[in-house]
Amino acid sequence: MTTKIFNTLSLALFLLLTSNSYSQSSGGPYEVSGKVMDNELKVPLEYATISVVDASNPQNVTGGVTNAKGVFNIEVEPGTYNIIVEFISYESKRFTNRKVNSDLNLGTVELGISSDNLDEVVVRAETTQVSVQLDKKIYNIGKDLTTAGGTVSDALNNVPSVSVDLQGGISLRGNENVRILINGKPSAMAGFGDTNVLSSLPAEAIERVEVITSPSARYDAEGTAGIINIILRQKETLGFNGSFNLTTGYPVNAGLTANLNYRTEDYNLFTTTGYRYSESPGYAYFDTKYFENQEDTFLDNIPYNRNVEDRDMDRINRGFNTNVGMEYFINDMSSITGAIFYRFGNDDDLTTNISEYYLNNSTQLGTTRYERETEDEESYQFSLNYINKFDNEGHELTADFQFENDQEMGASFIREPVIFNNTSRDNIFIPREQTTTEETQNEYLIQADYVKPFGEDSQFEAGYRGNFENEVTDYKLYQENGNQELVLNVNQTNIFDYSENVQALYTQYGSKLGQFSFLLGLRLENTQLKGTIDSELTEEELQEIYSFEIDTEFDNNYLGLFPTVNLIYEIGEEENITLGYNRRINRPRGWYINPFPSRSSRNNVFQGNPNLQPAYSNAFDLGYLKRWEKITLTSSVYYQRETDAFSRIQENVNITVTNPDYVEGEDPASEQYVQQRVIRSIPFNLATNDRMGAELGFLYNPADWLRLNGSFNYFRFKLDGEFNGTDYSQENTSYFGRFSSKVTLPWNVEWQTNAFYRGPSDEVQGTQEGILSIDLALSKEILDERATLSINARDLLNSRKRESYTLTDNYEQNSEFQWRQRQITLSLIYRFNQQKREQRRAEEDGDDEPGFEG
Repeated sequence: MTTKIFNTLSLALFLLLTSNSYSQSSGGPYEVSGKVMDNELKVPLEYATISVVDASNPQNVTGGVTNAKGVFNIEVEPGTYNIIVEFISYESKRFTNRKVNSDLNLGTVELGISSDNLDEVVVRAETTQVSVQLDKKIYNIGKDLTTAGGTVSDALNNVPSVSVDLQGGISLRGNENVRILINGKPSAMAGFGDTNVLSSLPAEAIERVEVITSPSARYDAEGTAGIINIILRQKETLGFNGSFNLTTGYPVNAGLTANLNYRTEDYNLFTTTGYRYSESPGYAYFDTKYFENQEDTFLDNIPYNRNVEDRDMDRINRGFNTNVGMEYFINDMSSITGAIFYRFGNDDDLTTNISEYYLNNSTQLGTTRYERETEDEESYQFSLNYINKFDNEGHELTADFQFENDQEMGASFIREPVIFNNTSRDNIFIPREQTTTEETQNEYLIQADYVKPFGEDSQFEAGYRGNFENEVTDYKLYQENGNQELVLNVNQTNIFDYSENVQALYTQYGSKLGQFSFLLGLRLENTQLKGTIDSELTEEELQEIYSFEIDTEFDNNYLGLFPTVNLIYEIGEEENITLGYNRRINRPRGWYINPFPSRSSRNNVFQGNPNLQPAYSNAFDLGYLKRWEKITLTSSVYYQRETDAFSRIQENVNITVTNPDYVEGEDPASEQYVQQRVIRSIPFNLATNDRMGAELGFLYNPADWLRLNGSFNYFRFKLDGEFNGTDYSQENTSYFGRFSSKVTLPWNVEWQTNAFYRGPSDEVQGTQEGILSIDLALSKEILDERATLSINARDLLNSRKRESYTLTDNYEQNSEFQWRQRQITLSLIYRFNQQKREQRRAEEDGDDEPGFEG
């Protein structure tokens, strides 16, 4: 996790209290100490103000502020004092008539948001946005009504600056090169380098999300757009407590999730366990017009110059996941935490693809392609964390070890009968296909971090991280021959063994000088990308088939320095400016490098590029925060220059397939393999990608019953580069915005509406239309506020569709894609032994005594 020296700086009120001398008495001075925490997020509040007031002479005041860990230590002479703990927009805590004749430890003082200041800094109204800090923004996702019963992907799509595309791909400020971390580390929960698994984890498992646009040196340098750090729930309340969440909905989906916690003075046990079943219908449409006639071997050399595909997708997803852990408190200064995460998924998808082939607007042939795909996924992860505190002022050493294993086994069965034939040819034969894919991934993580504060305002950090990952993909393609037998296509069958090993050392130093604060860091990383492609083909044959050079055995090493700078200047109590700079790297994942094509349809394939090199970026971010009585405004402008940036293009090329007319031993002149014309999507390195933009966010609470927040992000990028002799340079401007409102209706019914719109954009080879999505939710506290009943509709207008136009030298294509249709979900959350009701009653009764933690 990034250094906490500046945690909540963008929220902080730094108050210098005048100190008056006290009458000297024997036995002093003594120390008043403690720790200040947010009572819901369980994060320390830095620069909270501690006032120590002489009970007999209120003019006699001393005090101080908390450090990055929320800890305070104040020396006072013996006497009787009123002690006040304050933080902007939070309810203050008072300790009256406390006699100090020895060291006094107030323990952990938990502050809650003031009900009179819902418009400032934090929205207790259970909306997504929470707080803004020096290098990141924190969002409390779990209390967004529109995500009840949803997944992590659904929840992330409500976070400002973040957008999730129709297939679950996550981007930050319009940039897909974003690093996903779980609890500050790479995790099995993020799957095989993609984000599909986040669509199976329940949103209720999330405590908060950190959007880190200017990461410090403590973080991995991966992800040119920045980092999204997902923090999972872990309760810290004494005793046994938790919650159960039951969901159901249409299209058919159901789930049950349990969040349980048992804490004593010596240890803390916690688990989040859930099961989900969902059916997700979707569809796609492709209309491709070729500028010259095509002749497809599978269609018996029937010429055509237009192909229309109408695709329906019926997906069934079943998933079980559990995260079980224990934190053991060795003593007051050290603890060890062990956790095991396990996930199992079973998917069963049926894709029906109706294709019609035209020649000069005259229909030639129609087929229906059925693809049944099954996939079993199993992941487990073991993690161990050790913390040793040398004192209560933030001097500590942490060590982490993590091991994970992921396995995926998938198979697809494809058949394509002819539904009509207007040609003069009889008995057109389209062979069956079958593919099998086995993926195995092992990853080790070793990490150590050392933190040493100097005084109240400075801190030094240093650490090491080693990440060692190996992924093996075994892919086989079988195609039917003239004997109606499935035979192995050796031209597209392979085993791809890929390793990514990253080792890093970092150091950083931060300090506060009056109104100015800084954090300077430097990270040294060595990246090794190593792979072996095992197939029946030589490198020369692969190059001939796939039209570019392919190295079947590569071992690339990259050594780089990654500096980071984060600055903040406090103009006033309610206004500040931040400036961040960082250098980042984007490493190609395994599926982006594997050169053997995957077949989403017979006419459209995706193919990796083993020649991809890492991309590097330099990014600047200038932010501004201003708070008024009822409005909080956050804004930033940013610029990023990325070299060797990744991009994907489409080409009309030939691939090698089994000859459907080939019968072994019958015709010696007949070829076993022939060429088939397809549209290939492939990634490559551009020369540069210059990206600049601005974002604006606001919180506005005009009344107790109405709370509003929104954000708008505008960006422009300029691409420069070529591939296979074609220039793909372009300039593009786009934007996206979101708006959320929450209204308290009669009978304390909460009504929340979220709207998201992404503007149209120019792509490398065409254009993409804008996308509008609206979510609606209603909720009601029941059973004496022990339970919450809610109903929500995601994509209320059923408008979350991607409409694209692609133009190349060989063809033009119009397409429409919808990954998931409108979904209605009913959710019931039941809580037991939690402090929501007790806390409210304490506030109503005026109880000023804080709670203590063991």
